[in-house]
Amino acid sequence: MESKENNGPYNIYAETEITVEFFHLDPLRIVWHGNYLNYFEIGRRALLEKIGYSYDEMEKSGYTFPVIEISAKYLSSLRFRDRAIVKAILMEYENRLLIRYEIRDAKTGQITTKGSSTQMAFDIKKNDSCFVCPQILVEKVEAFIGEKKQ
Repeated sequence: MESKENNGPYNIYAETEITVEFFHLDPLRIVWHGNYLNYFEIGRRALLEKIGYSYDEMEKSGYTFPVIEISAKYLSSLRFRDRAIVKAILMEYENRLLIRYEIRDAKTGQITTKGSSTQMAFDIKKNDSCFVCPQILVEKVEAFIGEKKQ
């Protein structure tokens, strides 16, 4: 059982299992470093869907959230046919969307990669950046937090 500390300040996270495919590999037959960002994306999508604010919902609400910063720390490599668990953890949602990631080898539980992404709200209609997250996202997260407390 993981502590709340590992699951961020709101205890909101999503885990998704992936399988490393041959086309994810580099010439050394390990996952090419850039593909870990694709794995982060898989986790991020699962997290947003879990709180009820999928990419489709974002667009319908008039917002998009481009990535403005991303980082990754590679601890060990994944290889062809490895199964991994991608965990996306909500760290901040009021002024920006900050998500932390952990990728673990599904067989051993060893963390292979850690990272984070920062996204900024963008108002599609106004064609302008927002310096706080839209109320709809705040409401979705707070409703999810409320459901978890019950």
